[in-house]
Amino acid sequence: MECDFPTLPLDCLVCIFSYLDAEDLITVSLVNQSWNGAAETAWLWRQMCMHRWTFCNLSKLNPEMQTWKNYYLRRAKLEQHMTSGKASADYTCKTLRGHTGSVVGLVYLSDSNHQFDSKSIVCSASSDGTIRAWSIQEGIQLWSSQVQDAPLTKIIADQQTGLVISTDSQGRIKAWKAQTGDELASFPTASSACTLLTYYRKDQSFLTAGTSGGALHTLTIPALSQVSHVRAFDTYKIDILLLSPDKHWVIAALRESLDLHPKVYFTESLSCPCEDDPPVSASLPVNGCTAASFFPSEAARVMIVHSDGLSNAKNISIFDIKSKKSKYKTEIMVEQVGSFELLFDGWNSDILLEAHGSGTILIAQGKELKLYSIAGTQIASFQDHKEHIAAMCVDSFRVVTASYDLSLRVFTWKKEQNKDLSLESRYHLLGGSHMFSRGFTHVACDYASIVASVAAKDGKDVLKAYSFNA
Repeated sequence: MECDFPTLPLDCLVCIFSYLDAEDLITVSLVNQSWNGAAETAWLWRQMCMHRWTFCNLSKLNPEMQTWKNYYLRRAKLEQHMTSGKASADYTCKTLRGHTGSVVGLVYLSDSNHQFDSKSIVCSASSDGTIRAWSIQEGIQLWSSQVQDAPLTKIIADQQTGLVISTDSQGRIKAWKAQTGDELASFPTASSACTLLTYYRKDQSFLTAGTSGGALHTLTIPALSQVSHVRAFDTYKIDILLLSPDKHWVIAALRESLDLHPKVYFTESLSCPCEDDPPVSASLPVNGCTAASFFPSEAARVMIVHSDGLSNAKNISIFDIKSKKSKYKTEIMVEQVGSFELLFDGWNSDILLEAHGSGTILIAQGKELKLYSIAGTQIASFQDHKEHIAAMCVDSFRVVTASYDLSLRVFTWKKEQNKDLSLESRYHLLGGSHMFSRGFTHVACDYASIVASVAAKDGKDVLKAYSFNA
């Protein structure tokens, strides 16, 4: 017996259908031509996309797929695979070999948060003196740089220019063309170690490097021409360099000394210094810095893990950084917005710290991952690993921890009834056998893949690439 469905104006149907989910929309689109037209309305699918994800970019899909419906269905399907994590059905794993030394870092060359419909390319740097680029979905090496005279120690990517920046054990900074591996420029710091960060302002990309002697060098990209040189700390190694989400502030800190405060610098005064004036800077009112991180959803809210060195306790202090401008100068205003104490078993000071949103704190120490609110309330605790956590990667959908137990643990974000964000532990990704390997050492993610480095017992580290099916 056939049912007669009412014929309603298109705008009325669209209004009614706005209360349906994706599965129901697809079902009602099969009723008749009128209902199909309403269910296919771009506005409905766009609303669902914007409600589920804070950022949506159709340009990340192939041209023939650039509709809101296709975007929603493809991204939702990808997230379903990333949530269940079934080998072969949801993802493929490839081992990337080529380095003859330890992998000291790896970076994605694309937008790590929102790209999910094109090939992922990762660059890795090694103590063997080479940078190598890999196609993650294909599992192949794209290029390798010429062998450098000194072991490489750091690597970062500059998304604005499409370049890779490296530094070696002699403090030489180099810029490489990400598509080919061609060397573009070089700058000597005469430092045994450098910490690097890049930022973009006034149509120019800049690199700030912190040295083992406590200096900050700010260089243009790609030429690596020095625009400023600042002595931030005397003789102490700068371990931490952070850039605020609004790109206005750089924080420099060191782990060696409990007596020296982390410093905040105005990026404009580093990248465009005045000859007669020192850079605009201020000190954060804490002693030392074990770890630090900016909250990604705030303009310039930073948290610092610090200790007085006299007890097993560590403290987290949270600050908002703002500027106060007058006719003749800019001043830095630092306002403390939170503080609480952390208690850990044992004296191990190795802490991994990340922030999510505007008030969610992730701390990994030893085998444990803990989640806190900005007020210091512990939201969750996970002990899924059998060995220490070596690295952590956080994005808008998931958290991945890498451990010396040769496993990656994947968590996804969820909202609790009290509206706090928490995590749900999902599955392990295995990295091989302890007969040949010592464990994972680094991990990075984009929206469709996870890549981690495995420390090999023969000294020839490999990468494990997990590519999820879209």
